[in-house]
Amino acid sequence: MTDRTELYAIGQLARRTGLTVRTIRFWSDLGLLPPTTRTSGGYRLYDAAAVARLDLLRTLRDLGIGLDAARRILDRQASVADVAGAHVQALDAEIRTLRLRRAVLRSVARRGGTTEELRLMTELARHSAEERQRIVDDFVAEVFAGVPADAPGAGLAGAMRALPAELPDDASDAEVDAWVELAGLVADPAFRERVRGMAVAGAAGDAGVELSPPSVEQAREALAAGVAPESPEAGAVLDRIVDPALPGRERAALADRLATFTDRRVERYWQLVGVLNRRPPFPPSVPAMEWLIAALRAPR
Repeated sequence: MTDRTELYAIGQLARRTGLTVRTIRFWSDLGLLPPTTRTSGGYRLYDAAAVARLDLLRTLRDLGIGLDAARRILDRQASVADVAGAHVQALDAEIRTLRLRRAVLRSVARRGGTTEELRLMTELARHSAEERQRIVDDFVAEVFAGVPADAPGAGLAGAMRALPAELPDDASDAEVDAWVELAGLVADPAFRERVRGMAVAGAAGDAGVELSPPSVEQAREALAAGVAPESPEAGAVLDRIVDPALPGRERAALADRLATFTDRRVERYWQLVGVLNRRPPFPPSVPAMEWLIAALRAPR
């Protein structure tokens, strides 16, 4: 009898391929390896073509391809290349997830932190890129609810949503930490309320006050030099920033407008977004603005 006509029982297939009898029988029961014929006693027999089909099936399974996809290949409803390409994409996604989890665990091991931080990190490791983006999208949707898209200052919503599609494969400790901090920040009701206040004020037409970079720098230098906001020295700095003839009442109103859009945690939000987008860090301006607000409110 030649190889073309030789038939094999399941036990012989198992010895020939190294697979277990149980596995071959299971695949056969699923219709992935239909028997060529049966003996008079009902035992399954397989020819050389079935052996080749079994070898291919085993190879596909070794590659991690699921039984349904393997069936389509075996039945020639899909090519090996098509299924392999889809499988590569799935593996790439899994590798990205594993790399992110590794980065998160590395950050946990390095920084320790509180139970809440650990919970946030664990959630982050499980989140897909879409789920991480949804955290910020939900925050923006709540904070800017009812604010017309064309209202003054409404562009803040789009800017606050400007996050990368996903963390890079080589996410640094700083980027992982930034995600964790950002997730905690946008979940804080007090922070949401503060940003909501800015959004409503902006929608009402109060866009705050734009100070020139030199003005902000003068306030920053005064703060760094330890100049008290209520001191005569602060008054001299203030006269170089605003009109010395500006009445006290108008100075106080200016301070209030500045305070509406001055918040350390909001600035921290932008710093975290910068980290995640791999932008160069920018020097904080809020401390200098707080100094200027205090100087404007101080009696002269």
